[in-house]
Parts: sequence; C-alpha cells; structure tokens
Amino acid sequence: MSGISRTHEYLVRDALKEDLDKGHDVTSQNIIPDTHKTKAIMRARESGVLAGIQLAETTFFLLSDEITFTRHAKDGDKLDAGQYILTIEGPTQSILIGERTALNFLTHLSGIATLTYQYVEAIQGTKAKILDTRKTIPCLRALQKYAVAIAGGSNHRMGLYDAVLIKDNHIAVANGIKPALDAVKGQDSIEIEVDTLLQLEEVLSHGGADIVLLDNMDVETLKKAVQMAQGKIKTEASGGVNLETVRAIAETGVDYISIGALTHSAPALDIGLDIDA
Repeated sequence: MSGISRTHEYLVRDALKEDLDKGHDVTSQNIIPDTHKTKAIMRARESGVLAGIQLAETTFFLLSDEITFTRHAKDGDKLDAGQYILTIEGPTQSILIGERTALNFLTHLSGIATLTYQYVEAIQGTKAKILDTRKTIPCLRALQKYAVAIAGGSNHRMGLYDAVLIKDNHIAVANGIKPALDAVKGQDSIEIEVDTLLQLEEVLSHGGADIVLLDNMDVETLKKAVQMAQGKIKTEASGGVNLETVRAIAETGVDYISIGALTHSAPALDIGLDIDA
C-alpha cells in the first residue's frame, strides 16, 4: 500500500467544508484578530502508532500558506504519551479552524495503526500475517488500508475488482462450490470461503482456488483444516478473532488472519493540540 498522496486532498477539502460550509468560524473570528499569530503543539496523550500526519499538515496548509510545520514524528513511529508530533506556527484563526479536522484524520488513522500493531505483535514468531478487509468507512478505504500497512499489517484486496473472493452467497447462487469455481477459472487470484471441513475437501478436490477462507472455525477445526490444506492451498482464518484469540489462531499454522475490526472498530488514538502560550 502506497503512502498518502495529494489525491486525498479532496477529502480534506470536503471535511473543512463540512465545518465551514459557506460561512466562517464565528467563534474565532469574534475573539481573535486577523493578524494574530501563534504556535501550537500537537502531541500524543497516550501511547500508540502514528498514521496520517500528511493529512493533518494538508488541513492547515489549505487554510493558510503562511503556516509552517516542524515534524517531531513520522507515520509508523511508536508514540509515547506526551510525545510531540507536530509544531504548527502561523495565523491563529487558521490553526483553530483546522484543529478538529486535522485531529479527526490523525486520531482515526493512528487508532487503526495502533490496533493493527497490537495484533501484529501478538502473533510474532508465527508464519501468519494480519490482513484487513473491505469493512471500511465509505470513501476512506485507501487511507484506512494505508494505516494498516504502516503498522505492519497486510492489505487484502482493495475492492471487488482486483481479486476473486467466492463467498457463501456466490456459492448459493451458483448452486455449489464446483460450479462457482468453474465459473472463475483462469482468473489471476481466486479465493473461496468455506464453513466446514467437508466444503474444504470439495475445494481441495477441485483444485481451482489459490486461497481458502476458513470462516468462523474454532481452533481445533482450524488445525485440521491446515493439515488438510498443507502444500495444496494457502489458508486464511476469519471470524471470532480478537486480541485474546489471535495467538492461538496463528499457532494453528494458517497463512493469513483477516480482521474487520482493524478498520471498522479501532478506537481513536488520543491526540491533542494546544496553543503554546
């Protein structure tokens, strides 16, 4: 997954418009003179992993080209509580207008990075890799998957267009595993979801898939599935994964563990911005 690009500037513009619409920051404009300048410090209020600093900088830059930055950390860095992230200097009104938008991006993406890092650390020493999913906030997928990757996770498919993933509803409509696999023969990457060892046996007998998604299987069933698939097909565990269970799942020998919670349920990392009075 590549870094945050200038193409994401439109997201920042839309976020600022959400705050300002066609008006102004009526609070700051009535309290702070147009000519007033200041320095503000963005710092971590708890430990975590940083992601999204470029979006924070873009937010302030779009409000004033007089604003300057000093970075104290970069994306992927491990943060301690109280650690400085960014110093922002320039027009006070612009800094306060951009404060919440910049923090919304930064705390959300850093929260994803922090949770991903916790999962990656939990399975150290196993061969498994942590994957994200398509359970993302609409229009933020690329950014959320970037935060996963910057923390050591791996990206699953970006969308419906870049890999075949046959799920239970596809199998139901196709009237079975064999006809579903027959229909996608020749595609570059084919993954299929199974719920039982009997379904796995059918997939292995067909031989038309590259990866099998072992959905909501307990640890003992996962162990049997990995033994059955050994050397024939890659295995991915999904469902029932949390920080308490992920180590045992990884130790079954699966190649991948996909976790929707990385992007749909990661708590925001507590980051604040304070005027350096």
